[in-house]
Amino acid sequence: MLVLGQVKNIGLPEIRNYIRSDYKGGTQNWNIDQDKDDNLYFANNEGLFQYDGTVWTKYTLPNKSVIRSVKTDSSGKIYVGGYNEFGYFKPNKNGKLVYFSLSRFLKKKQVNSIDIIWKIHLYNNEIIFQSFEKAYIYNKQTLRLLTPPSRFQFSFLSDNTLYFQDITNGLMVYNKGKITPLKNTTELNNTEVWGIFNLSKTKLLITTLDKGLFIYENQKLVQWNTEANDFIKKNSGLGGYKMKNSYIALNSVLNGIIICNPQGKIIQHINRKKGLQNNTVLASFIDHKNNLWLGLDNGIAFINENSPFTFFGFSYNLSTVYATAVHKENLFVATNQGVFYHSWNSPFKEDNFELIKGTTGQTWNVQIIDNELFCAHNRGAIIINPDKTTKTLDNVGYWSFKKIPNLPNSIIGSNYKGFSLFEKKNNEWKFIKHIDGFNKSVGEFEIDTNNSIWVKKDELIYLMSLDSSAHKFNSIKTFKRLSSTDNGITSIQRINNIVYFQKDNHFYTYSYTDKTFQKDNKITNVFRKIPQTNTIQEDRYGNIWYVTNESLGVLLKKSNHSYSNRIAPFLNLTEDLVYNNLSINTLNPNNIFIGLTDGLAHYDSKLSNDFNQLPKVFIRNFSSPSGTYTIVNNKDDFDITIPYKSNYVKFRFSTPTYENIENIKYSFKLEGFDEYWSDWNQGTIKEYTNLREGEYTMRVKTKNGFGIVSKEATLSFTISPPWYRHFFAYIFYLLLIGATIRIIRDRVKIKIRKNKYYETIEQRRLYLEKEARIRKEQYKLEKEIEKLKNDKLQIKILAKDKELVTNSLQVVKKNKILNGIIHKLKDINTNSFDEESKFQFEKLRKSILKEVNSDKSWKDLEKHIKNVHFDFLKRLKEKHPTISPRELDLSTYLLMNMSTKEIAEIMNISIGGVELARYRLRKKLDLTKKENLIGYLMSI
Repeated sequence: MLVLGQVKNIGLPEIRNYIRSDYKGGTQNWNIDQDKDDNLYFANNEGLFQYDGTVWTKYTLPNKSVIRSVKTDSSGKIYVGGYNEFGYFKPNKNGKLVYFSLSRFLKKKQVNSIDIIWKIHLYNNEIIFQSFEKAYIYNKQTLRLLTPPSRFQFSFLSDNTLYFQDITNGLMVYNKGKITPLKNTTELNNTEVWGIFNLSKTKLLITTLDKGLFIYENQKLVQWNTEANDFIKKNSGLGGYKMKNSYIALNSVLNGIIICNPQGKIIQHINRKKGLQNNTVLASFIDHKNNLWLGLDNGIAFINENSPFTFFGFSYNLSTVYATAVHKENLFVATNQGVFYHSWNSPFKEDNFELIKGTTGQTWNVQIIDNELFCAHNRGAIIINPDKTTKTLDNVGYWSFKKIPNLPNSIIGSNYKGFSLFEKKNNEWKFIKHIDGFNKSVGEFEIDTNNSIWVKKDELIYLMSLDSSAHKFNSIKTFKRLSSTDNGITSIQRINNIVYFQKDNHFYTYSYTDKTFQKDNKITNVFRKIPQTNTIQEDRYGNIWYVTNESLGVLLKKSNHSYSNRIAPFLNLTEDLVYNNLSINTLNPNNIFIGLTDGLAHYDSKLSNDFNQLPKVFIRNFSSPSGTYTIVNNKDDFDITIPYKSNYVKFRFSTPTYENIENIKYSFKLEGFDEYWSDWNQGTIKEYTNLREGEYTMRVKTKNGFGIVSKEATLSFTISPPWYRHFFAYIFYLLLIGATIRIIRDRVKIKIRKNKYYETIEQRRLYLEKEARIRKEQYKLEKEIEKLKNDKLQIKILAKDKELVTNSLQVVKKNKILNGIIHKLKDINTNSFDEESKFQFEKLRKSILKEVNSDKSWKDLEKHIKNVHFDFLKRLKEKHPTISPRELDLSTYLLMNMSTKEIAEIMNISIGGVELARYRLRKKLDLTKKENLIGYLMSI
């Protein structure tokens, strides 16, 4: 098959669609451009969209109009044109894109007549904005107008020549502020020209909306009668883009996009059937890596043209592929649905693969043996004839076939029940028999020069020796290990026509002489720096293909029989390989087929794709609570200082790598915080919280889908300390400490002086307190002495009272006796006495009566008692207002500790009366039985 430059005519390149919900914008995308940092810009119905490989960002015009044109320049400006508005975006001091209107130079009336700006051109230091009514030429802060002879259609810049289409004058050339018509181009007046490309210095290719393609050369306009012209006529043209390899991408309204060569032959055709989400292509663009971007009527598409890989998938009727073979000018593909074929010499642009009848179902292999195509099928061993008919040799499911070295007309096939023998008789292959002695299902196997079959099965190595007729196995041996250090086995493979046994990339051969496995250091050293493999296969050119847990790789054999390892191109295929069924078919260096779970990959190892090119990585966004910085156009020279209260920071980074984006990974390190680089991961955002004050540098690197690591992107910033840890704060602290020390020193001196003063005062106070205490103690002592005197006096008084009471009682007794004598004297009859006797008797009676009447001791006693116990009687009366005078007297007598008898005598009542009076007094005083009456009275 042909590979023309970087555009392949076999299979489809990788296609990635971006739907509206991905970029959150309008359906139609009218123009595409790319800046120097590889960011892409799309002119969309809802504004300008920037894509940095990770995030879509939307920018709108002040009047919120559609944007139909976009163009970037080397200074970082992004020029845009919309409805009645045009100007440019450029980053402000924080890196955010800000819009600057150029239509402001026009008068208001002129602004309202701008209409839509369809094209923008950077031409000879001029920025030209073209609408249907006029062209607006901006240069050195001035804006001038270019008026068409009648009305402009579109304009095109090709090979530094600017062309305008006028609806009545045909094509016109702009030069030094003027436009001049191209001769013989008025034929285009009745159609719309959508693209002009230079096929050579003197030959222009003109694409129209509905009249097809034209060639303008030597002032003549002729139809370009080619395959591409027929396509555009049929499907309507919407311009295109000239690729860097002289091929041209042509957009269509109805059927996607085609890529044709300079002779007009279609090399590729990509439409909705082949994977596009929409068949109307409004714009096409080749990015800096020669990949194709499409602005669609509904969405955006990326086509990986700069890749040595193309694919046959669902659009070609292929599913999981297990094997391929090119036989009799046809490509045959073994899939889980059967065997499919396609003509090898006819283009692959439109036709699908066709299923060979009789092969429907799981097919494990297709192999060419003795110029015949064998098919190992789930339903048996099948031969596919040149006329696409089939012949079944055996009905048991088969895995693969191999020729027996010493039996040229015999082949052996591995199947679900072991092995079977086939022989060629009369130029026709026939099933002979099942080989006796082994009946386990076997997939891949190898036959050595001794006609011994080697099989890996259930972690064991089987050595099975055929008899001379290959009808049975003479012996079967099993091995559990290859050596004392390598237990088990990983794979069996044939390299350089020698059967090798491999475990953990250690390779062994078998010695029939020693009956042992012997390590082969040469092949082992070839795999020394390769991760552990699980499948190894040698192609017809001696290249060794291998599969690891990480990827597919190949050791390319050099002319000196050494090998060079190539792994980068295949990293994006790793997850799509058919596990344990590696299918590599190397027809030649330009045509290598690799079976995948969702189709077939075609690899051209000669295509120039610099997989080792370093990817770019950018820190796109830095934000904190105090503000956000957007880094665009590689402007990363910000002087960023954030306050301590905003020490929560977030970074967003990206790489403008649009190939194999699923395997892009990042690693980062915040210098000043992180000690080590992070593990590789797909995250594009990193946050840090509670950072201390200081200087930090964020370092980011990326690893693309081919395992190539970029240079570091860096962004430095400073976190100011909190006010209490600021430099000036520390100066203040030093001054404060010095002032404090001075103040403390002065205060200490003052304190010492005060302490001496206070010490003197204290001594004086202590002296006075001591003197006062002595005086107080002296006074207290005097009081105690006085109290003792009073107590002694009271005791004396009580004693005197007692004595007085006793004396009073004696007087009472005397008076009683005297009263008794008086009463007895009354009973004496004095009539018998003489006068002298009567006189003496009367004198005696009057003397006794006088003594009795003149004795006032009792009244004096009562008065004395009341005076002595006045306070007691007063307190008792206040506490018990209802107490009677006689009860007061009783209380006084009880307080004086007089006996009942004495009280009875002094109160002139009986002893029982005294007890009754005591009882009544207790009730009056509300005393309980347990309370002592005298004790209560003494407490008062």
